[in-house]
Amino acid sequence: MKTILSLLSIFLLSGYTFSQNQNEAKALLDKAYATYEASDGIRLSFKSTMTDKDGTAYAPQSGEAFIKGDKFKLEMEAMDIWFDGKTQWVLMKDMNEVNISTPTGNEIAAISPLALLGMYKNGFTLKAPASKTIHGRSTHLIDMIPVNPSKEFKSITAAIDKESGNIIQVTLTLADGMKNIINISAYNSNHQFSDTMFRFDKNDHPGVEIVDLR
Repeated sequence: MKTILSLLSIFLLSGYTFSQNQNEAKALLDKAYATYEASDGIRLSFKSTMTDKDGTAYAPQSGEAFIKGDKFKLEMEAMDIWFDGKTQWVLMKDMNEVNISTPTGNEIAAISPLALLGMYKNGFTLKAPASKTIHGRSTHLIDMIPVNPSKEFKSITAAIDKESGNIIQVTLTLADGMKNIINISAYNSNHQFSDTMFRFDKNDHPGVEIVDLR
């Protein structure tokens, strides 16, 4: 009987510890998300690096992100992307062509560094925060595992700077084993952006071919 009670206690305590770990991870993400939501405008620099399942890294893509609520604009060497909360415009500079679409939530999360933040609230299990030094900064590392294994993402990992509370790295592990590591720098949340900044204006790009995919 004592053995059974001891085993039962271990299972109960394990469940309690797991709940604590979930709550701790959620509290850290809630704080980061609240700061993001409260800002009138965020500007940050980022570098995105894709690696295949064998660890081979492809050429990184650097850029600037401008974010206001669920709206954003990304400026990169090969393309610029606008999203006004509903419609997305992708300007491919070498082709002088812009594609217009209505993206899904997962498609938005795949290209917006901070859109990933809101995904933890539904359909993800949070692992206990781990401590890790990234680029010389002490961080909380939080793994988010989708409850539905058929999702596009196998896992999402957010690294939160312990000092500032800002996310400095996001790693997307895709279902096929590939990873997209997004390093975030020069984070500034003191901007005020007009909504027009997040819509493509053809007058600013004379001669561009427009392809409407909606």
